[in-house]
Amino acid sequence: MPANLPPAYFAAEKEYKNARTIPEKIATLEEMLAAMPHHKGTDKLRAGLNRKIAQLKLHAESSTKTKRGSLFSIEKQGAAQVMLVGMPNTGKSSILAALTHATPDIADYSYTTTLPEVGMMPYEDIQVQVVDLPPIHEDIRKLPFYNLLRNADLLMVVLDGSGDPALEITLLLDELGEGKVFSAFFDGDVPAGAVRKRMMLVINKCDGGEGEDLVGGVEAATGGKIGIIAVSTASGVGMDDLRERIFREVEITRVYTKMPGKKPDMKAPYVLPAGSTVMDLAREIHRDFSENLRFARVWGSSRFDGQSVHLDHVLLDGDIVELHM
Repeated sequence: MPANLPPAYFAAEKEYKNARTIPEKIATLEEMLAAMPHHKGTDKLRAGLNRKIAQLKLHAESSTKTKRGSLFSIEKQGAAQVMLVGMPNTGKSSILAALTHATPDIADYSYTTTLPEVGMMPYEDIQVQVVDLPPIHEDIRKLPFYNLLRNADLLMVVLDGSGDPALEITLLLDELGEGKVFSAFFDGDVPAGAVRKRMMLVINKCDGGEGEDLVGGVEAATGGKIGIIAVSTASGVGMDDLRERIFREVEITRVYTKMPGKKPDMKAPYVLPAGSTVMDLAREIHRDFSENLRFARVWGSSRFDGQSVHLDHVLLDGDIVELHM
């Protein structure tokens, strides 16, 4: 029996996907339960939601009891997760503070950040999670540090523009390699158990117009295969461009949906990996859609606005999609 879920259910489900805290997730799941009709077709779904609520409540209790043990286990939130990586005193904490509403400890001396600091970067109608990690050094391999890097969507490597960033990136890439984390563009063979990750390079402290020369030096050191941007958190130079670059580098697509005859909801997009199709969107919304979907109409990437497209049509950022079952 089909679930025949009402619009209020899908509205609450969208809020659940955008929820950032456990209490918010629990509240939206309870809204989904309240909106769900009572019949045999929803029994399995209702049981699944109740199970999720129980798991979240248990997680909240256990995280309070074992907070110290979970310091290096960070749940992904928002549209993507970006990890700030760098050597001591490169200004990672200043970048976190400039991009988000986080208030990390910031000082002129090294090793100010001893534990991960988390903030949410607003970008147009989405939020991107940014995590400032302790500085890279040999002893960091003894911590679950590299597990965080492996799970991130993007590594943002911060270099010190007041020093020798070309040498710094060479040392950093070698150190990351020792932890079996390599750039997605690394040419050589990687050891067993290693991962290739998307990276971008940020040269901080570029206040005196030397950014172009520093970028050229780092490009030479990396073969020009990793994107680079020069910024200054002190003066604000490049920070708006940095937000745009982060959005491009995480490779996601925002898709907006509409009901037939209604205006699209442009406030809370579905966020999908770049290259996703109409069918991927349907699966993201709900299994009922993917099982019964016949066709879709798309505004944006179709040849004509509102054109009917096949289910394998690749969606682009900003597309508006009307699903027909």
